Amino acid sequence: MFEDIEDLKTQLTALTAQVRTLTGDAGADPGEALADEEAAAGGEAADAEEEWQYPPFILLLDPPQYDDELRALIEWVEGVLVPGYLAEPSADARWCHLWFEHPVAIARLHACWLAWQELTDPATCGYTGPSVWHRDHLDPCMRELRASTGPFAGCTKGEHQIDHRMPGTVPSAWRHGDD
Repeated sequence: MFEDIEDLKTQLTALTAQVRTLTGDAGADPGEALADEEAAAGGEAADAEEEWQYPPFILLLDPPQYDDELRALIEWVEGVLVPGYLAEPSADARWCHLWFEHPVAIARLHACWLAWQELTDPATCGYTGPSVWHRDHLDPCMRELRASTGPFAGCTKGEHQIDHRMPGTVPSAWRHGDD
């Protein structure tokens, strides 16, 4: 959506410059005309840009914000996702009751939760939002998390293990003077 707004601004600036050229007012700065038009419209476009915030990526948040976001995520997972969508864990569909200790699970579930917040609001996405959320967000997220090779692969009933993946071997061309 942000890109669309920027495209519209660019088109408006170009059209304003073209109108000024055709009307003989070519000396005026097209940027000023755009600012004047925004001011005439009450500055709504500028205010909307200032209010725009990107959703937080939980793994990049600092401790106070991270803790608050994780607490809210835990409430959603334990209050909505687990009782409503998760069947009993099995070898083919793993789940860890300490999922919040798995960084990959936190990242995926947080993304799923952000999508849920947006797509369950009929004012912003209409009535097909929940269907889109199930298809595009919940199902892929659960497939990845609950797979036998997913982040809960080492977790079984009563046992908990966080699998830390080690990076692969760096190709020799990338090494720095160790020869």
